[in-house]
Parts: sequence; structure tokens; C-alpha cells
Amino acid sequence: MSSGTDAMPLAWRDTRKPLWPLALLVPVLPFVGWLGWHSTGGAWAWWLTPVVVFGLIPVIDLLIGDDRRNPPDEAVPRLQADGYYRWLTYLYLPAQYAALVLCCAVWARGELSWLGGAGLVATVGVVDGIAINTAHELGHKRESVERWLSKVALAPTAYGHFYVEHNRGHHTRVATPEDPASSRLGESFWAFWPRTVWGSMRSAWRLETSRFRLRGRTPWTWRSDILNAWAMTLVLYAVLMLAFGPGVLPFLLLQAVVGFSLLEVVNYLEHYGLARQRTAAGRYEKVDPRHSWNSDRTVTNVFLFQLQRHSDHHANPLRRYQTLRSFDSSPQLPAGYATMVVTALVPPLWRRVMDHRVLAHYGGDLERANVYPPALRRLRERQRRRPAAPTPEPYAG
Repeated sequence: MSSGTDAMPLAWRDTRKPLWPLALLVPVLPFVGWLGWHSTGGAWAWWLTPVVVFGLIPVIDLLIGDDRRNPPDEAVPRLQADGYYRWLTYLYLPAQYAALVLCCAVWARGELSWLGGAGLVATVGVVDGIAINTAHELGHKRESVERWLSKVALAPTAYGHFYVEHNRGHHTRVATPEDPASSRLGESFWAFWPRTVWGSMRSAWRLETSRFRLRGRTPWTWRSDILNAWAMTLVLYAVLMLAFGPGVLPFLLLQAVVGFSLLEVVNYLEHYGLARQRTAAGRYEKVDPRHSWNSDRTVTNVFLFQLQRHSDHHANPLRRYQTLRSFDSSPQLPAGYATMVVTALVPPLWRRVMDHRVLAHYGGDLERANVYPPALRRLRERQRRRPAAPTPEPYAG
């Protein structure tokens, strides 16, 4: 299994170190939008953030291309200990909250057209949705301050249960039919959305209540990671309503839906159709780089703290983002996450781009994939008529 390490350890330097602060551009964009709106009065200004994230960044990503270089093993301890990378994740949070306060103030003034209001919701939803990625990075660490900051980042989207479900549910059941956050071959995002939203919430609650009951304690306590995370949301929303009036509540709820939906569409593309096989003992095989879709696009990896090197993250959840590696055995998406998120919203386009890649990953064997049961007949018929094109490397399991 190659990991692409191609530099002498003693001479190795992180050439992207000056670029990592670009991840903080997203929560700054609402302020740029406010300047445009304040100067011109145009509703277009509030669409600047989603246009940059899902329009401009994919274009730059395509032009710059991939970066598959990995840090050598000897450099990892030094990188892990470098506080520079850690503070960049911390700094996202005050910028995120400042953007939320600004946009609540704009909403409360009641001067926006419906187009501007929709843009304002989309703007904050994108900022808070991408903040869930920051929460994801922080929530996997052992340090208690980072775990609490993870919940703080989740509070605006009211998705605090993600802290429990992702770490203790998704990482255990990933790429299996039992995982509500692993999408299935032939399943559209719009079918996946209700399954993962409600399934993840129920799973998180079961996991957390079981943890307390095994110790003979009640789950109705402030020590519950779900309840204290949800409490942060209630306090945050209450403070914002006191500051700007109860009229901001619809805005807060709408942007939260946009934000956690952005998380779920990323979940959708990260494991689409991939499956861990059963061993002779009847258990699922160990998670390895074959069970996540990766992308080595340079720009989106910088903006997302290398979330796109998802295979290494699942194999080594405690590794910090600056040390995550690319593996030859990982199936590759044809573009970065920003492009693939938009693609996932259009099911016919998504199926055309991705279904044959899933089948090729398993050497054309549909039975090895994680298949959406209602789509099984259609997939079998299409496979019978037209064999999948062998674009990626075949599955080697």
C-alpha cells in the first residue's frame, strides 16, 4: 500500500503551511457580503459566500489540481505537536460566531427582499455547515478543551448530537448497512437525507443513554454529551433572540437546516456505495483506506482541513489534519468536495458520475457494494445491459 511519501524526512517541510489560514476565509465572507450590500443595497451581495464556495473554489481547484504528497512518518510527531495548526481550528469559532451575530442583526432590521433574505440564510448556513467540519476535527481529539470547542462549533446548527454519533456510531459502523451516515449505491441524496438526519439522532441518543445505564446512572444529566450540547444551542438562540428580537428565530432555524444539510451531503459522498465485507467469523472487516472516497484536490483540502483525506482519518481518527495521508488504495472522487456537493444535489448527474465508479471499485461485482434495496433491480438490469466502465482501480478485497 503506497502512501506517496517522496521526501527526505530531515529536509521535509510543509509547503502548504502558509496556505492553511485560507480555511478562515469562509467565515470572513459574510462581512464582505455585508460591505457589498451596505454599499450598493443589492441582494446579490448576500449570495457571495455560496457563490465563492460552490462556484469559484471548484474552478480554482480544477486549475491547480491534486497534491498527493504526504509527510514522512518521522515528521509526524513534530507536525502533531505544532500549535500553529491547532490554533487555526480554534480561530474558526470566533469568526463563525461573529458572522452569525452580524447576519442576525441584518435579519432583524427587516430591510431585505426575499432574495436577499434567502441569500443571508444560505450564507450563514454555509459558514455554520463548514464549521461542523471544524467541530469534526476538534471532536476527535483527546484534549478536553478541543472536545468542548467542538460542541461550541455545533451549537449554531443545533447538531450537537453529531459529537456522539460520529465518534462512537459512524466510526464503528461506517460502510455498512447499519450506519445511517453511509449512503448506498443507487440512493439519492434526497432519500438519504431523512434517513441520516433522523437515524443519526436516534443512534446518538441510544449510544449516550446506554453509556449511562451501563453505569447505573440516569441519562438525564448535564454530563450527557448530547444534552449539554443541545443546551448550548438553546442558550445561544435565547441570547440572540434577547439581543435582536424573537423574529430572528425563523432565521436561526432555517440556517441550521442549511448547515446540517451541508454536513449530510458531505456524509453522502464520503462513503457512497462502499461496503466492508463480512469475515469468516461473520463480523465486518476492519476499516481501511478502501472504505472511503478520497480527493487530493489541493484547494478544497486546504479549505476543509484535509477532510478529503477521509480514508486515513477513519483508519487513524486521532491524527491531526496536517498529518493525514493519501493512499493509492483509496477510491478517488473525480473532483473536490465543493464540486461533488453540487453534483450530489442532482441525482441523475450523480448516478452518471459515480455509479460506474463504485462498480469498478468492486471489479463489477454488485454484490460487494452497499446497495440501496429499492434500486437493486434497476442496478442489476443496467449492469446486465451495459457493464460498468473500469475507471478506478478494482477492489482488491
